[in-house]
Amino acid sequence: MFIPKRKLAASIALISLFVGGLLFLNGNGAEVEADTKEVYKNIEIFTEVLRQVEKNYVEPQDSQKLIYGAIKGMVQSLDPHSSFMTKEEYNELMTETKGSFSGIGIEITIRDKIITVVSPIEGTPAYNAGIKAGDKIIMVEGQSTQDMNLIEAVKKIRGPEGSKVNLTIAREGMEKPLEFSITRGVIPLKSVRHYSLSPGIGYVRVSNFQSNTAEDLSYALENLEKDGTLKGLIIDLRNNPGGLLSQAIEVSELFLDSGIIVSTKGRENAHNIKASAHKNKTERKYPIIVLVNGGSASAAEIVAGALQDNKKAIILGTRTFGKGSVQSILPLSDGSGLRLTTARYYTPNGKSIQSSGITPDIEIPFLAPEKQEKPKPSRFIREEDLKGHMPLEEGNSEKTPEKDVKNGENEKVKMLLEKDNQVRQALQLLKSWAVFSKIKAGN
Repeated sequence: MFIPKRKLAASIALISLFVGGLLFLNGNGAEVEADTKEVYKNIEIFTEVLRQVEKNYVEPQDSQKLIYGAIKGMVQSLDPHSSFMTKEEYNELMTETKGSFSGIGIEITIRDKIITVVSPIEGTPAYNAGIKAGDKIIMVEGQSTQDMNLIEAVKKIRGPEGSKVNLTIAREGMEKPLEFSITRGVIPLKSVRHYSLSPGIGYVRVSNFQSNTAEDLSYALENLEKDGTLKGLIIDLRNNPGGLLSQAIEVSELFLDSGIIVSTKGRENAHNIKASAHKNKTERKYPIIVLVNGGSASAAEIVAGALQDNKKAIILGTRTFGKGSVQSILPLSDGSGLRLTTARYYTPNGKSIQSSGITPDIEIPFLAPEKQEKPKPSRFIREEDLKGHMPLEEGNSEKTPEKDVKNGENEKVKMLLEKDNQVRQALQLLKSWAVFSKIKAGN
């Protein structure tokens, strides 16, 4: 079957318009003319192949399908995060930041040509099933993911609430692939939780960066600060796969009064952005520790980098994922869309996040509860235990601060402190901070 002349002409015109964009980006002069000739020469080969496929391939083919396939291949060859989306795929992508959607709750990327989990979103079916950051998805519903792009993988993994998806996972340290059958659910947009770990020490968990994250975090901080006794804060960005750049900037501004938050650099001036903090309504002078790990990516790395470079927080944990590129979502005329890498992120000190990630100030790996050394309880005999000891003088009694955490107040806090060595370490640092701040420096 031949392509109708009108349809073929329209396709060539569309490609020519794209070439016109390249001309604009390159500037003026002889060099552009040479580039243009080379591009049109390659377009001629493309149309020649298209004609041959339409004319000689064993079965008739739809011209739009062929052209879409060629575009997908072209964009996919750029980097793991750029992709071409059909109208349906583009509409699906928009739901991720504007409303809840059904799926299993994972952020994925392509690493070493394999679909890889950046991080499961906390509280989602994937998280509850035991999917971990760094897991390699080698099969979805028995189909190999070897040649899948990100959009195709997302489409296969996502589905109606209550339906199941079968994943085959290759995990480092495991000899055989792991099989998971996960029931899809509605992925909530609430991304912030907060607790009081002990008197004066707050904890906020930010699981991703959605359209309302900064607002939710602001509310959490107000709750922790309402009695004016907050002496330290832990911000947990571990296994946070990122999200909206605008929210990363707003979250950073909650803690900064001045200084650069993040800058982006691309080929177009429009992609060169430098976001700076403004005077905050609420002064937050208490010490802050930010927890990160290999599942902290993109927007999470921006926040960690901004607070680290501006000397506002200590970063504790392990090196982050290293996803430091900016993807712009460009709608196309037929309802399809283009997710295109247009710039790179840089921390306030000018360091690129791409590949290198954020290196913690204090590197402490997470230990699974079964691998943590549990201190043996010891009981020393005190004066008060001796028979006939002298009683405490009236008016000199003090409450013994043996337990800072009211275990009965929140079972989740108790479990968190028992099982999470990184949170415990951060808590101890903040307690020590309060103690050392009372010591006056000698002359």
